[in-house]
Amino acid sequence: MKLLFPAALRRTARSAALLAAAIALLSVALTGCLYPEDKLKQNRVAPKEAVRNVQAAIEQYKSETGMLPIQNSTADTPVYEKFKVDFAKLTRTGYLSDIPAAAFENGGNYYFLVIDEETSPRIKLLDIVTFQKINDIQSWVNAHVQGGGELPKGDEMYPGFHLIDYGSMNKAEPAIRSVFSGQSIQALVDGGGVVYADYGIDIMQAVQRSGQTDFGAGLDLRTLLVDGSEFVPVKAPAYRWTGSEPQAVQP
Repeated sequence: MKLLFPAALRRTARSAALLAAAIALLSVALTGCLYPEDKLKQNRVAPKEAVRNVQAAIEQYKSETGMLPIQNSTADTPVYEKFKVDFAKLTRTGYLSDIPAAAFENGGNYYFLVIDEETSPRIKLLDIVTFQKINDIQSWVNAHVQGGGELPKGDEMYPGFHLIDYGSMNKAEPAIRSVFSGQSIQALVDGGGVVYADYGIDIMQAVQRSGQTDFGAGLDLRTLLVDGSEFVPVKAPAYRWTGSEPQAVQP
């Protein structure tokens, strides 16, 4: 099932689309056809256990060494890609007996990340499938522009963020599924040619579940997704609460 936004989307239209999407998602979930059962099991059950095990391992490691078992990263690495767990260090020192099957390092579909590293370190998962699809689209956009084409912008979804005109690049739009809901999400491109995944619908659903709308102007709404699941929003822009809906914002 794919959710499409109307052309020439305006703020009120987007709000209606977000609400309609939430209702549609609930309806599909009740019929049991939203996401194949084996995929749900893979994305929800096994990683949950792995996250708990790795969480316990890094807590013990930090308690006994004063450090976190993380790989080096650069200052400009995005926050939800930044600190990958160093499984080689955890297994070599005996804090884990094996690398989790869900981990990329053992053939799985996820990078295990440490977030909130300076306050209360938590383990979260980065979905490599989505990560690679956004990187693929980014490479298409880069090649198209470098070859003399215009930025492949479609309808504007948020100020400065547009859907992607795949036809202008002679490409088919790839199917991207949200790890938070299992529903289809779309890629966006900003004025600088940077490609993102749009989690606006997922965030709106998280807001509806929370029952809150009095978010501070500086709150990055991606935290609602992170706090409510084992996952991070892959290649997502920051979102702020604007009026009555989440809105992607420039860095």
